[in-house]
Amino acid sequence: MRILLTNDDGIDSVGLHLLARAMRKHGEVIIVAPATEFSGAGAAIGSLFIDEPEVMTAKVDGIDEAWAVAGPPALCVMYARMGAFGGPFDLVVSGINPGANVGRAVYHSGTIGAAVTGRIGGIHGIAVSQAVDGWGAEGQTWADIVALQKWESAVRVADMAVGGFLAEPPPEPVVLNINVPNRHFDDIVGWRRTDVSHMTPRTESVAELTPKPGHKGTFSVAMSWGDPIEHAIGTDSRAIADGEVSITWLSRVTGTTPVGIDSTENAITQYLNRSSS
Repeated sequence: MRILLTNDDGIDSVGLHLLARAMRKHGEVIIVAPATEFSGAGAAIGSLFIDEPEVMTAKVDGIDEAWAVAGPPALCVMYARMGAFGGPFDLVVSGINPGANVGRAVYHSGTIGAAVTGRIGGIHGIAVSQAVDGWGAEGQTWADIVALQKWESAVRVADMAVGGFLAEPPPEPVVLNINVPNRHFDDIVGWRRTDVSHMTPRTESVAELTPKPGHKGTFSVAMSWGDPIEHAIGTDSRAIADGEVSITWLSRVTGTTPVGIDSTENAITQYLNRSSS
């Protein structure tokens, strides 16, 4: 069993190191992670044929083989499944991400994008994230927030989930999205299989351009945060809010026909036929 460990927070992330060491009991662990922060990268791979991103050896305590890639997490997985680091790999485990990847965040998460890229290559993918406390609070820096992470809880949940997954793996490649409350393990209420919510627990409400002093025509973007949202029971965002571990199976992106789309489709067809005649 060869397990590929990656993340979107970079090779130096505490969550990555703790998760990697916990995975050793399940198989041979190889870390291939971004050299720097790539949060929000989704399943992006960048212009790899133009940029030729660098790959460097890295050192992670307790792990025999670790690599840092100058690119996003999906690119790390793509290189790995193409044989750059030996192989083949049997499982991609991505995380532990500080910050829940629930609701519409699943579209943008680099943590999840790595797992999705694994599935594209025929490899199971498991994404592991943990909620944060104080996000959006006045005066809280990101360093302050991450310092409050109860990593041991997410590590234990990931360990048990991966163990169960490998005991009875699905017949076809899948993506499992695991989100853990930021609580001591004994304070976690339980776990719930969930659907993806339409919104995250706390959403961005306003983005404003703020002039950068001394730089004419240059602005920073100041974002403010809305109030917490009440979500339906059975959604990933609600499970986290209720202190439950959220287990979500993420589907492939598939084509679908929206309700009431016939007139729009007819108009598109007319324009296409007109341009081809």
